[in-house]
Amino acid sequence: MGSKIPLIWLQGNGMQRFIMIRLSYAVLVLFVVSIIVFILARASGNPIDTMLPFDATMSQQMAFEKLWGLDKSYPEQYFKFLVNAVQGDFGQSVKWSDSTAMGMVWQRFPNTLQLAGFAIVVSVLIAVPVGVLSSVNKDNPFDFIGKVFALLGQATPPFWLGIMLIWIFAVELDWFPTGGKAGFKSLVLPAITLGWFQVAALMRILRSAMLEVQDTEYVTLARVKGIAEWKVIWKHCLRNAAIPPLTLFGILAAQIMTGAIVTESVFSWPGTGLLAVDAIRGRDYPVIQAVVVLFSVIYVMMNLAIDIVYAYLDPRIRYGDN
Repeated sequence: MGSKIPLIWLQGNGMQRFIMIRLSYAVLVLFVVSIIVFILARASGNPIDTMLPFDATMSQQMAFEKLWGLDKSYPEQYFKFLVNAVQGDFGQSVKWSDSTAMGMVWQRFPNTLQLAGFAIVVSVLIAVPVGVLSSVNKDNPFDFIGKVFALLGQATPPFWLGIMLIWIFAVELDWFPTGGKAGFKSLVLPAITLGWFQVAALMRILRSAMLEVQDTEYVTLARVKGIAEWKVIWKHCLRNAAIPPLTLFGILAAQIMTGAIVTESVFSWPGTGLLAVDAIRGRDYPVIQAVVVLFSVIYVMMNLAIDIVYAYLDPRIRYGDN
């Protein structure tokens, strides 16, 4: 009975009720994330081990814990963390003591945004034409190559792909730098690594959607009317097959934003992902919490936006037909 309550709320209340329910789910998810982040940040170890000398006295350790609030009980620490997090305040960085945790995050975030944006562009420019052409040329060699490409794309670990790209194109061919941020060329290899999985996923779902649309009556009617085949495919078919890829694209875009940790580490890209790795090594609780909460908010909000757009395009969702 309890699982049917949200659907009962949806019936007859339209879009506003749907948004309120999805928004409440988002808040609940972020609350659970805050608990997990708080626990896992402290599981990385005590910052005393990295910030104080090995021979630090007990009084020095106690003074350090008092300075950073580590002498409080875990419930007290969590309550303070939650209240401050709602206000966007994660405190002073432990490792970078001259900056706040959010200050460090916002300093690196534009680099992650640049990398993610370029990876999304690369993903779309490759996935859309390959997916469309694969559906048009079903069961021929091009389609087979496309399916193999998609399979490899979803099965290849990003860190391994990144290392291979560095070895081939940076070390052997010397076409691109091995890492760091030094102009447009340093952006190419990490963007391909970050967008590789997304290309495969988008291509597969677009191919499936295009195959379904091509068998519909309005597409057949368009062909009977003598409309050019390229216009039938790229205008009529692609437009009507766009909803499933659009939904997936939003999720993948969020994953690109939040999944940059591995790629940034491999290529030493100075973004929030690499910042998170450095903060974990330094047991910098405030920065770890700030990065994870920011990524969680991005992921949850983008999924919320996708749900709203999808419900707007398909009334059956917001009225709870299923």
